[in-house]
Order: sequence, then structure tokens, then C-alpha cells
Amino acid sequence: MSKRISMPPDLAERMTINGAALDPLPGMVVMLNKPVGYICSRKDSGPLVYDLLPDRWRLRKPMLSPVGRLDKETSGLLLLTDDGNLLHQITSPNHAVRKTYRVTLARPLEGQEADVFASGELQLTGEKRPLNPAKLDILTPTEARLSITEGRYHQVRRMFAAVGNHVEALHRESQGDLTLPDNLHAGAWCRLNADDIAKVFAKSSS
Repeated sequence: MSKRISMPPDLAERMTINGAALDPLPGMVVMLNKPVGYICSRKDSGPLVYDLLPDRWRLRKPMLSPVGRLDKETSGLLLLTDDGNLLHQITSPNHAVRKTYRVTLARPLEGQEADVFASGELQLTGEKRPLNPAKLDILTPTEARLSITEGRYHQVRRMFAAVGNHVEALHRESQGDLTLPDNLHAGAWCRLNADDIAKVFAKSSS
């Protein structure tokens, strides 16, 4: 009769076979700096975010899944995990995890956008309820930083469309207080520890 061998996670991560580290145990969380042009899917054709990870990770059970999605033309911070409970906690509306994007716009901002987004009254076409209040910080006439606590379909792009503008470039910089490191270049990834994950759930002090 075979028996499953268990060991502390820190010991498993220190072990090697022929000089190569063992794969992480279940419960792994990865932060990827997603480049533009990659798709958060296993089934679509074209470049996939999984192409940027070790090939053998495609065989993990449970599978690594994106924690929310970034569309093909959006870059930046993307979390992936095989921990279903954690995935649900981060994406659940009850936790209202803050996501912050840097936005480049086709036309100069007119000045009223921050008030509209913060009002909690903006209702997108086809939606039955208004958006939660969102924070807009203007950086230049055509650049801004937007923080939202929801994840509706193409939400940021649709918000700016609702105020008569068009998003030309969109980059997610952070989730909660977890921010992309400056040295994590586009297409690169790193594993997260418990302290990193706790930052995801940090609430804004402003």
C-alpha cells in the first residue's frame, strides 16, 4: 500500500534533484508582468500567458488559473494560482480588492472625470447597477491613474468611453498594496510568499 509523503513547505522548497529545485507545492501564487498581446486563456489561439511560464506547469493539478483577467491589449500585474479558495477571496466583490491602472487616453481629460468616477452613480451601458466609487488621479492631460474595486467586463475602458474618451494604453500597476517591482520586466514572473499575498487585501487609507 502506497503512502503519500508530506513535508513542510519550506523544506520542500529547499530540496533539489540533480541541482534543480523541486516544483512548488500546491498553493503556489505567481505574479506575472503580462505584456500586451498575450491572452489569459488556455484555449484561445495566439500567444497565451501560459507560454511565459515553465512548460511543465501546464500539467499541474489543480491547474494554475488567472486571478481575474487582463484583456489582450492590457499589460501589467497578473496573479495566477492553483489555490481555488484564494482565487475566490481575491475576486469576490465582498473583499473589494483595489486594482490600480495607469491609463493613456486618446484625448485630453476635461476635468470632471474624477468627480463622475467618485460619485458612485456612473452606470455603464447594459449594466443594471451603477459602479462603485473609483479614484482618478490625473498625471498629465492624457494620462491618469485609476483605482477601482470591481472587475466588470472591460470596466476601465468602458468608464472612459462613458465620459467621451478612448483608452489607448492600459497597464495594471497594483492590486491592494502589492505592486509590480521595477525589476520585473514585461513577460517575467516571480513567486509570492504569504506577506506578498497579504498586501493584496490591504485597504486604501485615502
